[in-house]
Amino acid sequence: MLAPAGLVLAGVLALCGPAPAPAAAPADTVPYATLYDAGTPFGVFLKKADQRVETWQGNFARAVVAPELQARARAAGAYRLLVIAEDWCGDSANTIPYLARLVDQVPDLEMRIVDSNAGRPVMEAHRTPDGRAATPTVVVLDAEGAQVGCWVERPARLQTWFLENEARLERDVLYERKYAWYDEDAGASTVSDIVALLEAARAGRPLCPGG
Repeated sequence: MLAPAGLVLAGVLALCGPAPAPAAAPADTVPYATLYDAGTPFGVFLKKADQRVETWQGNFARAVVAPELQARARAAGAYRLLVIAEDWCGDSANTIPYLARLVDQVPDLEMRIVDSNAGRPVMEAHRTPDGRAATPTVVVLDAEGAQVGCWVERPARLQTWFLENEARLERDVLYERKYAWYDEDAGASTVSDIVALLEAARAGRPLCPGG
């Protein structure tokens, strides 16, 4: 069980993704490179954000990426992160600022953000374990713009706990513990998950749970 710890960053208690859609878009039909090129750099996204602003800014300001993870990301090579995110989404606000810090510290890693309207095909192609299209969705692209990895909604450990406890805990307790976990973890699990994707792509073994 995840125990509450630290500052609870809860805001709107809402899932960061819609209910399951009837059918997923085939991943090989999604225009990843085109979406990336039309995306917004994190700094611009942050300036335009008008919801959960304190969380977005605070998490980016306090984000520290372990030297070991920086080194592993650099060794993986050149990649781009296509991120589908919304400023109102608590999972986005508690994960993407840490990826932005990683990108700042790894010269060959870039990131662009698109909203859930433009990014709908990406979200539908890469769903959560319980079948939802959700934000944030992160897709790793190689130099040719091909999809070589993906990560959806929240860190693997937190996602497992959340889905196991969603029906058991009261909604306010569930979200309080989720946000407390984010606060205590301080982005470490998110960054670790993404670095593992970069390494898998480098090794020719793309990881993309759910798609």
